[in-house]
Amino acid sequence: MRIPRIYDANMPQEVGTEFTLDAFGANHISKVLRLKAGDKIFVFDGRGHEFEAELTESGKKTIAKLTNECERSVESPVQVELLQVISRGDRMDFTIQKAVELGISKIIPLTSSRCGVKLDGDRAQKKIESYQRIAISACEQCGRNVVPEVTSITTLANFIKEHSATSDTQSLCDEHGFINLTLDPRAQRKITDLPSTGKYRILIGPEGGFSDDEVELANQAGFTGVTLGPRILRTETAALVTLSILGSHFGDL
Repeated sequence: MRIPRIYDANMPQEVGTEFTLDAFGANHISKVLRLKAGDKIFVFDGRGHEFEAELTESGKKTIAKLTNECERSVESPVQVELLQVISRGDRMDFTIQKAVELGISKIIPLTSSRCGVKLDGDRAQKKIESYQRIAISACEQCGRNVVPEVTSITTLANFIKEHSATSDTQSLCDEHGFINLTLDPRAQRKITDLPSTGKYRILIGPEGGFSDDEVELANQAGFTGVTLGPRILRTETAALVTLSILGSHFGDL
């Protein structure tokens, strides 16, 4: 039987320590997995630390004892950030889940003029919390012990203003070492034609595409157009195909 993996941001860092798991982990252990005292789990804090543990109590209060530190990492050697315009329904949830499994390092949800989802205030914050929880669950499933950050929702213009994304025309890298990419079926350059820098940032638009002003803004900011072929892909498909190609060509897929 596969040993379950549970995320707990406040777990201790010393073998032999007993601690009470947070509400999410405790509920999953007792009500979903129905584990009992004596069962083994893995616990990780989302920052690279992971321990094998044994349950000493399971129920209303779930307590585990750390028994062994795990020296392992399945993090991708390629750092990839996804700038994704929010899509309707559960498609954004699906994109986040699969992006985490493919090794994404950060997810930046965007709004745009053709974005079909309108969020502000408390609704936006609750949505980000939901997205982050999806990322955590994906890490529990796929074996990662570093949880990618899902940032606050922003616009493309604000992101570019805050990150000074302009790229060097020779190296294609911005001042932070990222190659900034956007998808364009008319582009001549393929992802596999890119230099191996280890740091990539992908801009994926909404179902209706970016407006002309947004396209021009991305071009002026140094985003390089790349093609995935002659067909127009759905927004969730485009993100995952791009991540898969980057991972297989430059990473560990």
